[in-house]
Amino acid sequence: MITTSPQHVSVLLEESINALVTDTAGTYIDATFGRGGHTRALLEKLGNDAQVIALDQDPQAIEAAKTLQDDPRFDIIHTPFSNLQQVLEQRQLTGKVTGILFDLGVSSPQLDDAERGFSFMRDGPLDMRMDTTRGETAAEWLNRAEKDEISWVLKEYGEERFARKIASAIVMDREKEPFVRTKQLADMIARVSPVKEKHKHPATRTFQAIRIHVNKELEQIEQALEASLAALKQDGRLVVISFHSLEDRLVKRFIRKHSEGKHVPAGLPVTDAEINKDKSLEKVGKAIKPGKHEVSLNPRARSSVLRIARRVYHD
Repeated sequence: MITTSPQHVSVLLEESINALVTDTAGTYIDATFGRGGHTRALLEKLGNDAQVIALDQDPQAIEAAKTLQDDPRFDIIHTPFSNLQQVLEQRQLTGKVTGILFDLGVSSPQLDDAERGFSFMRDGPLDMRMDTTRGETAAEWLNRAEKDEISWVLKEYGEERFARKIASAIVMDREKEPFVRTKQLADMIARVSPVKEKHKHPATRTFQAIRIHVNKELEQIEQALEASLAALKQDGRLVVISFHSLEDRLVKRFIRKHSEGKHVPAGLPVTDAEINKDKSLEKVGKAIKPGKHEVSLNPRARSSVLRIARRVYHD
């Protein structure tokens, strides 16, 4: 049984690590270290000759990784996973990686820390940056952006049906008092939302949308997925955990795109080898979701989806 830190419950831990490891002496990348739950479980499963390189843009994650600094198999780099291509080139790992893990989205420790500004349930500075050392905060963006831009972000990244209404209220309210606190924004959204969903705070979609925009999350995912193709060796595994439909859709489309051979008209005398020569991934099994027991222990796991693919090379 795989174990992990008691401070943080890693989602789909057993399933993701079992899917990832095909060689106990291999080279692995945990592209989203977080608080290290998946990395620790991975190291438990690997032999002395293995190597695990972790990436994270959160300074607190880099600090948490110090508990593993005595393990010679482990190294961590303070960088967003969108810089995976640069990491591969610097470490001369192109085509040599046995498996890559992505655990997307915001982590529980980030949500639980009011000072990070991710949660509408806890009052804190309206920050939402994954990397607190750089970039524009959520407050800075909300207090300068045009109404149409805010509305687009809420609709596109939060799938918020009242996007225009909320955007209008943000622009109107910030004239009286700039937005600086999470509770200030959450209370305003609750006030103007015409419909209250059962078991869902009115600010849920807006906070998700702003977080995705501030951190350019979807663009980062696309860049990192493309880089993973160059990283993986023959039969190397790509393992991705998503937490909302926008992330999962990107991952699903990426795997499907690279799992399909060349499209040719029916009836042409083309061999299977010619059809499949552009195929660079092969889907492994069906999407995996957490069981009832895991969700009961960790309610935040309920929306998670695990997808797995195998790297395919052709002569």
